[in-house]
Amino acid sequence: MSRMLYSVTMSLDGFIAGPGGDMSWLTPYLGPDPVVDGLIGEIGALLVGNRTFRGDDPHRGTDREEKPFGGDWTGPQFVLTHHIPDTPVPGVTFVGDLGGGVAAAKAAAGGKYVNILGADVARQCLAVGVLDEILVFVAPVMLGDGVRLFDHPGGTHVRLERVDVARSPHATSLWFRVIG
Repeated sequence: MSRMLYSVTMSLDGFIAGPGGDMSWLTPYLGPDPVVDGLIGEIGALLVGNRTFRGDDPHRGTDREEKPFGGDWTGPQFVLTHHIPDTPVPGVTFVGDLGGGVAAAKAAAGGKYVNILGADVARQCLAVGVLDEILVFVAPVMLGDGVRLFDHPGGTHVRLERVDVARSPHATSLWFRVIG
């Protein structure tokens, strides 16, 4: 059975994207990271939010642009959106509802992780109880504005159990298991 993992890089003050969804702040922190290198081989499929899929790319202007994990990972991608494009995108399946997207991504993952990309999709998965783990890479930068890692005003507490903490030259990773 595939596990659902939300992996994300955030600033020290809890923002994952700058104003307007800008991700250019992330580029200097994309250096070698043993946790990312180990995770990539364990990912069987991606479940991506529409904003993330169409958003700013930290690899913009390089040969790694528009490639998951800068081209270090390949496989099936499922984009959750109500605005399915008329023109197909190679390697990408667009899905209109969360349940269908989760089911399709889990089936395609073949027992490996379904890696969730996008804070809103991760929040939705958490709300329906299908998010198993959260992996946060904290970069040593403060943005002060933008999109928060977890934005659920008035929501209930989400209990997490720490699985691992690791450091690389560019970030500190915090791996948690979601507990009920």
